[in-house]
Amino acid sequence: MTVVRHGPVVEAMSWDAARVVAAGAARPLGPVSVPLSEALGCRLAGPLTALVAVPGVDVAAMDGYAVAGGGPWRVVGRVLAGGAFYEGRLRAGEAVEIATGAPAPAGAEAVLPYEQADMVPPDVPLGLAGVPRMRDEPGFGRGEAPPVWVDGLAEPGRHIRRRGEDIAEGAVVLGAGAVVTPAALGLAAALGHDELLVRPKPRVMVLVTGDEVVQHGLPGPGRVRDAIGPFLPGLVEWAGGRVTGTVRLPDGAAPLRAALAAHLNATHPPGGTHPPGGAPASGDAGPPIPSAGAEQPGARSGSAAWRDGAGGAAADVIVVCGASSKGPADHLRAVLDDLDADVLVDGVAVRPGHPQLLARLPGGRLVVGLPGNPFAALAASLTLLAPVLRTLAGRVAAGETSALLGAVGEQSPGAGRPAGGERSALAGRVRAHPRDTRLVPVRRTGRGAVPVGHDRPGSLWGAALAEALAVVPPGWAGEQVELIELPPGV
Repeated sequence: MTVVRHGPVVEAMSWDAARVVAAGAARPLGPVSVPLSEALGCRLAGPLTALVAVPGVDVAAMDGYAVAGGGPWRVVGRVLAGGAFYEGRLRAGEAVEIATGAPAPAGAEAVLPYEQADMVPPDVPLGLAGVPRMRDEPGFGRGEAPPVWVDGLAEPGRHIRRRGEDIAEGAVVLGAGAVVTPAALGLAAALGHDELLVRPKPRVMVLVTGDEVVQHGLPGPGRVRDAIGPFLPGLVEWAGGRVTGTVRLPDGAAPLRAALAAHLNATHPPGGTHPPGGAPASGDAGPPIPSAGAEQPGARSGSAAWRDGAGGAAADVIVVCGASSKGPADHLRAVLDDLDADVLVDGVAVRPGHPQLLARLPGGRLVVGLPGNPFAALAASLTLLAPVLRTLAGRVAAGETSALLGAVGEQSPGAGRPAGGERSALAGRVRAHPRDTRLVPVRRTGRGAVPVGHDRPGSLWGAALAEALAVVPPGWAGEQVELIELPPGV
């Protein structure tokens, strides 16, 4: 594994090693409590427990009559969902008309659904249908409406959901690390939660460089539309983060230096970043990283600190688009050296996307440098940015990164790769590179992954047609290859 400080890198890092170093350059952000509306897509930082039982009381599972004892039953009341409870206890032979979800009266043994209930006509003579019509009943012989009676077959215990029958109070329903899906949000709300303790989505600040880059309309001669800025938010969201701001910078070292300098020694959010392979090295990763929930000087604690601001020091990762190559307008390396940053990856043996970069600023923030060509930038994002964001968001299993680091450390650059991920045969002509990994846009078929073409570094046409990128290793001889899933549409 190649890790350097300030000096030039003689040989580009292998694609396999670069991807693993990126995952190992960060650690999961510390837990924060966020409102349900902000928790979607995050991972739980602790188990989700039921604050209330479901259902909270015995309730009717059908519209009909809650009954006690054998029929027929005299209807003595009515209960609606959200209405007042029936006072008292049902006695044998009594019923309460009830709506689905309404609290069942004490003593209720079953609910007789409307469709299974027979109404006993009020003019049925004494003793017919088993109705014990009594002369002392209210209204009898005084011109008042006689009581209502129902009959039917009610199975004991049927159509009543007992308290805690679905979920007991205090039960653990989702474990730590579970992804907060739309269904999980609904479940949390039903269990009484207004906030969830989650690993927050890492915040990404995007710096778009280049005098030739325009954001709107048709580009003039010598100009190009920005194709990287539009795809980054979706890719970042897919990898577990969120873009919190985009800054357009003119060419030149000074504007880039000023933009990155804003993140030097910035107050850490909950959690933080550290050197690859383990705990932060003493004296190398900036100030100590506070424990979850600790209040830091100059910052608000908890979810307020996490949500504070859309730019500046609020970012966890800074992405620089362009300026990562070694041309006359590419100033990123010189600026990072001037800012005393640690360069972890300086060039990767991959096509497209060779001139990509990963560095750590003093204070711990990570900087990902992407090439200016759109497809090359996409390849670099999947190589360096996505692994960093997955680790920060807690999407990498404990021990997974260190195990991969060990596996890569035992190999020379370009030799093999740690096992894992989807693999497929390639059903089409692909030309391997003798030294570099190739990332080839493909679609899946019954014959295998078929290259879609249109894969020049400056064009996203092939990537837009593709479902995945096939990882073609140096000297590939026809064996199955790994497929990297491309971010899907919504």
